[in-house]
Amino acid sequence: MSFDLRRLVCAMVALLLLASCSGTGEEEAATETEAAAEVASEAAAEVYAPEIDPARFTSFVNHPFYPLLPGMGLVYETPDGSERVEVTVTDRTREIMGVACVVVENREYEDGVLTEETIDWFAQDAHGSVWYFGEDSKAFEDDGTVSTAGSWEAGRDGALPGVIMPGTPKVGEPFRQEYFVGHAEDMGEVVDLDGSVTVPHGTFEGVLVIKEWNPLESGASEHNYYARGIGLVLEDEGGQRVELVEVIRAVFIL
Repeated sequence: MSFDLRRLVCAMVALLLLASCSGTGEEEAATETEAAAEVASEAAAEVYAPEIDPARFTSFVNHPFYPLLPGMGLVYETPDGSERVEVTVTDRTREIMGVACVVVENREYEDGVLTEETIDWFAQDAHGSVWYFGEDSKAFEDDGTVSTAGSWEAGRDGALPGVIMPGTPKVGEPFRQEYFVGHAEDMGEVVDLDGSVTVPHGTFEGVLVIKEWNPLESGASEHNYYARGIGLVLEDEGGQRVELVEVIRAVFIL
């Protein structure tokens, strides 16, 4: 067992022991639990060290369940129409950690008002896995200010890319989708390879279902449904649905 892995195991054991404390000193135990959680997170960062060889990546993302071809557009809405998300795959690329990543634009609206604008960066490796290299996020607050708190970029300040979609999805194998300690630590796990789902855009069979969660948000998780040749068709977080309503397949002439 490596030193880093041993450190992670010890930190996790300490976390579990502290979490079981009760009775007197609960406040102190809670503080120590938070400290142990921070140590465990730092140790995990040391263990997680994906090898990124730019020569084994491409900005041409053609994964059957996560295609990102220039000109593609996807539109999502909540059932009541109050929230709308527009995703556009551009013909632009950005170099991150030496890897040419395709640029994807994402705009979110609430009651017709733009609330968030995000630029995401993706690339596909030689095994067909789609990697997420970060985002430039702007959230427009009610008071007129703009927050960039959700932004991160692989290779900066210790942030690392993660796999947003495995090349060969397998049930029960969790994977890191992103990694920036304390800011972006989303995880994913395939739970179904042959699901079915109905959304306004249609009914889909043979759907890939991935459970996604953020260790920084205790208890929170969602299930995302991916259809072959399209990508994400439904986000379901505890019954709160964001559904695919339109697919745009314009193609840029490169």
